[in-house]
Amino acid sequence: MSRTIPTINTSRLTLRAMRPEDFARFAQIWAMPRVVAHISGKPWPKGRSWDAFLRNAGHWQIVGFGQWAIQIHRQPEMAGQTGFFYGSRQLGQDFDPFPEAGWVLDPAMHRRGLGLEAAQAAHDWFDRVIAGRTVCIVTPDNRASLKVAAALGYEHLRDAEVEGDEVMLLTRNGPKV
Repeated sequence: MSRTIPTINTSRLTLRAMRPEDFARFAQIWAMPRVVAHISGKPWPKGRSWDAFLRNAGHWQIVGFGQWAIQIHRQPEMAGQTGFFYGSRQLGQDFDPFPEAGWVLDPAMHRRGLGLEAAQAAHDWFDRVIAGRTVCIVTPDNRASLKVAAALGYEHLRDAEVEGDEVMLLTRNGPKV
């Protein structure tokens, strides 16, 4: 199912399709220790970033959703990404069959509410176009992401281990009312 990747504008951000020229910035973000501190703990080499970059494009082509580049108005480069994907993590039938939400923002842009603004815009689109349950993974010590998840309506499903790290699996059954 191929879908044209929509462009979503908020008061401060544009969520847009990732473009080939975004790859260098994408790889730079994923190589930042502060970005991966609560994800894998290890900065990504360019090869892993390239695989993830291409996987995102494939999601839009195959399942009709994926992740957007987050671009702050009047700034030339992407500042992060947000959206949905199938992680195929083998975490069980209460998690794996559902689209997984994610959000990543350059640490220089933190503490401005931009991550929540971007993730909310992505979830608003999902609720209108795809609809249904989504899931996400957050480490227990990532307070900022836990706040974003709570604001989006995610609730604790169960604890698990992913790549040796203790994580919280969260679930959302649709828009928060």
